Order: sequence, then C-alpha cells, then structure tokens
Amino acid sequence: MVYVPNTDKDRAKMLAVIGVESVDDLFYDVPKELRYPQIELPEPVSEMEVLRELQEMSESNVDLLHTPSFLGAGAYYHFIPSVVDTIISRSEFYTAYTPYQPEVSQGTLQAAFEYQTMICMLTGMDVANASHYDGGTATAEAVIMAVAVGKGKRRRIVVSPRLHPEYVQVVRTYVQGMDIQVVGDENPHASLEDIAGLIDSNTAGVIVQVPDFFGTIEDYGALQALADKAHQAGALFIVVAYPISLGLLKPPAEYGADIVLGEGQSLGSPLSFGGPYLGFFACKEEYVRRMAGRLVGQTVDTQGRRGFVLTLSTREQHIRREKATSNICTNQGLNALAAAVYMSALGKQGLRKVAELCYHKAHYAARRIAEIPGYRLLSDKPFFNEFVVRCPKPATEINRYLYEEWGIVGGFEVGKVCPGLEDSLMFAVTEMNTRDEIDALVEALREVASNG
Repeated sequence: MVYVPNTDKDRAKMLAVIGVESVDDLFYDVPKELRYPQIELPEPVSEMEVLRELQEMSESNVDLLHTPSFLGAGAYYHFIPSVVDTIISRSEFYTAYTPYQPEVSQGTLQAAFEYQTMICMLTGMDVANASHYDGGTATAEAVIMAVAVGKGKRRRIVVSPRLHPEYVQVVRTYVQGMDIQVVGDENPHASLEDIAGLIDSNTAGVIVQVPDFFGTIEDYGALQALADKAHQAGALFIVVAYPISLGLLKPPAEYGADIVLGEGQSLGSPLSFGGPYLGFFACKEEYVRRMAGRLVGQTVDTQGRRGFVLTLSTREQHIRREKATSNICTNQGLNALAAAVYMSALGKQGLRKVAELCYHKAHYAARRIAEIPGYRLLSDKPFFNEFVVRCPKPATEINRYLYEEWGIVGGFEVGKVCPGLEDSLMFAVTEMNTRDEIDALVEALREVASNG
C-alpha cells in the first residue's frame, strides 16, 4: 500500500491551486545546498543485529533488577504482581482512550468505578475521582478546590514545610496569577502548632503530608488539632498521603481530613524514569461538585441492569467554561487501572503485609545505621519507611562511594532541597530490599566513614 495515495494528477491539481509548477518550487526559500543533503547512514542490518546492539546498549544502564536502591523521596520501588501487567495489557484497556462513549466503554468505566471505590476505602473519604496526572498536580487541584469551596473569597493556603518541595513548586506554578498566597514553608523547622498559627479568616486550605516528606509520622492528636483549627477558621484540611502507608496507618478521614490525595505510583506502576504516574484524589461528599476531573458512578438501565456512567466531569470541554472547576485535561486511565488491579490482587491483608514489611525493614536499617560511629538519625519521631541520617561526610561523596565501590544506589541527598543538610541522606526501604542488601548498605556506610 502506498503511504501517500495522491496520484500525479492529484499533485498537479494541488500545485496549480497553490500557483507553483513543481514540488521543488515549494522549497524555493531553502538554500540549495541544504535542500537534499547526503546523509551518511550505515549499511542496513537485520532485525536480529539491531536487537543485539540495542540489548548491549541497554545493559550499560543501571536497573533495579541488578542494583540495590534506597532512593525514595516520592517514588518507590515496590513489587508488582504479574496479574497487573497481564490485565492492563489487554487490548480493550491498553488502547482505549478516555470513556467519552459510555455505551461502548463499560469495561473502562467499571474499572474506573472500582478504582474510585478502593481509593475511598483506603483513605476513608466519601468520593474519589478517576485520577489526576500525579501527586503534584493533585495537590494543586486540591488548592483550587479549597479556594472554590470558599467561594473565591479566601485566597490563602497554608502548607507544612514538610510537604514535598516539588509539590509546593507545582502549587505555586499552578496558582501564579490567581491572587492566591501560599505560606508556611518559609521556616523548615516550623511545628504543626506553628503552622496552626498561620491560619486566619482568609485561609482556604491547610496542607500537610503524612508521612511527611522526610518520612516522619506526626502525632495524630496534633494532626487532629490542626484540622480542628482549620475547620474553626472555615478552611479545608488537606492531607497528602503515601498510599502504601495507609495499609498500616490511620485513614486521614479519622483525623479530620476533607481532601486526601497523593502519588499513586506505588500502587502497581513501575518507577519508569519518572512516569507516567497517577495522582489519586478523594474528598468528602459535600465537596464533590467542586472536584476536578472525572467521576464514574453506577446506575441501572430501563431494564434494571447494572451499568456505569460518567457521572461528573466538571471540565470546560463538558460544561460551560465559567462553571468548570479546572481545565486539567485527562485522567491517567491505564495507571488507575493498574492501581485497581494491584489493590484487588493484594486485598486488605496483602496491602497491610506490604506496609508492615516496609516499616520493619526500614526500622531495621535505621537501627543498624545509627549504630555506626559518625552517623545519627535526624529525628527521633516515629517514621514509616523513610528516615534521614546525618553523615560524617557530604552526602554526594557518600552516594558516589556507595555506587562506585559497592554498586548500591544510596539515599536522597536532602541538601538539594534543604540548605544546611548537605551532610544528610534520606533512605527509603521497601519490601523489595532484602536483609542482605540492607546489611551491605550498613557495611558500605561504615567503610566510607572509616576511609579518612
């Protein structure tokens, strides 16, 4: 089949309409020496030879199947059951676009409905949408929602200084030009009580992260007190959560959250060079009409048969522009499906088991590292699967040694986002880190500290 089906006669007609005699005339403005350059391509090779060369190139990369990693800071290496890829690879899911035509997309709609249901069960919220791009954009959408709930009269957002710094950047980028003030992250040492002091009658929302960016779990009483202070001022209490941690920790609904969101990559999506990921987003039912994105509901047809429909879609392509909650364009349908399959495959007990493994392995690692002379934990507060360690040498130097001498990808260099902590590493431990890997990390850290 000819890719361009135009005949010579067709082309002649088009050129006549344009007013030129030949195709070459279309490139008249391009210098002659640049019009048809000779490209020095190598001799053609077979598919087998191409695959061999690509395989050799790929093996020069660092990958998590062969390299222990303790890097987290918002994206985590978790085990993904084979059933996840098996189901999301089915052609009806893998190729289907967003469900604009519900009558032919019942499978997609049902998958989104079940994903929403499980997110509600995980967070304790009433409703969830069919996902956002990622945790950062979900946070920004929560800010816009809080302002909308305040009918646009409240223009102040209070954020915890221990909210993921990239999320704060996304929020500030999102709201620039919207006359919304974002405060709270100026003092990195501010406590929840200090944050509460920033809440006033102009505050639309208060955002905290649990566990926070450094892995710390704040006292639930303090979180409830902050939620109460926000509510007394008429503001919403917004919690950014690590979904795996909710297999073990309290659902944010139990300490006063109005909106719960976060990065859902750990629910069945691979790290994959930073994306695509998905942002999960859930809230109380009273705010559902202010929620951005799509929400799928279930109903029955005229014969009483169960069906699924796109119940809410408050974006400007679907409703009048002035009534739209946001112009965020699409949900991460395939990633949301992966999350639904992941949660279904693990079940309530399986998710708790993963969370327990993360917790106990991280605490074993922290205890062993803290025993090494020169290293100490930055905080003595409870943590989930991440912790910050002050090191006897610059974090960059230690990470380089870990990889070059031991083949270990070390922790996140905290000084990149927190000036003054250039000697600190944040280690993340998941169920994928074996005891041997943790012991090797401990020995490597001991060795690098003793080398002058």
